[in-house]
Amino acid sequence: MFGYVNINKPELKVKEFYKYKAYYCGLCKTLKSKYGQFGQMTLSYDMTFLIILLTSLYESDTVREKNRCVVHPIRKHDTLCNEITEYVADMNIALTYHHLLDDWQDEKNIAGFAGAKVLKKDYKKISMKYPRQCNEISESLKRLQECEKNKETDIDTVSRCFGELMSELFTYRQDRWEKRLRRIGFYLGKFIYILDAYDDIEKDLKHNSYNPLLPAYKSDTFDTDCRDMLTMMMAECSSEFEKLPCIVDVEILRNILYEGVWTKLNKIHDERIIRKGQKNDSKSIQST
Repeated sequence: MFGYVNINKPELKVKEFYKYKAYYCGLCKTLKSKYGQFGQMTLSYDMTFLIILLTSLYESDTVREKNRCVVHPIRKHDTLCNEITEYVADMNIALTYHHLLDDWQDEKNIAGFAGAKVLKKDYKKISMKYPRQCNEISESLKRLQECEKNKETDIDTVSRCFGELMSELFTYRQDRWEKRLRRIGFYLGKFIYILDAYDDIEKDLKHNSYNPLLPAYKSDTFDTDCRDMLTMMMAECSSEFEKLPCIVDVEILRNILYEGVWTKLNKIHDERIIRKGQKNDSKSIQST
């Protein structure tokens, strides 16, 4: 995952921040206990949001414990774990496995080959337990690869692939909440893909790598157009979220959806403005 779905810490109450951190640490603990240190390395903020959302919706029984870890070796810290944590840890490993496999198949990346080999046995168990989700991960990434191979420039078409993948992951159960969870996952997935493409645009331009946003990059309205697209995605995502009967930790969820997801975009935009300003200053100096 990309780490774009995060909190806006200054706007959270202290107790809400520590509870969010406990969910995050709970996922970290679960990944390590089930999949070792390699699994622990796949930890992401994006998947922590999914844990909190599903826990709030299904009101899952959650166990609070105090633990030490490598990051916190002296003082014990809170962890929150439940059945949702287990599910999300499995999905995290499934996503990582396919990502590493793609790195090997597309770029002959040795690290991708080695990582996929390490996770292969675990992934087989996960795919037997969650065939619906794992099949969609595989199929969605194949569609995404096809788009990249064909150098598809329609960002809606390309981002839809990742949206459909996330839609399946958000569908923990096929029940009365399935439709809304699918739509939340779909639009959040599209948001993540578009923001990642926006984040990588200069790097991809420099290395002549595929990016569906490249044709629009030189437009004077590029930044505004991207923000408008992202706003539309989050508007749809948030609208569906508000229709769910979430009460527990709802302020944390709203902080992420209405503020946290924009912190990365604003940082990327501000850094880009600074770089452009420095280039312009450099040109002015050279011309004098």
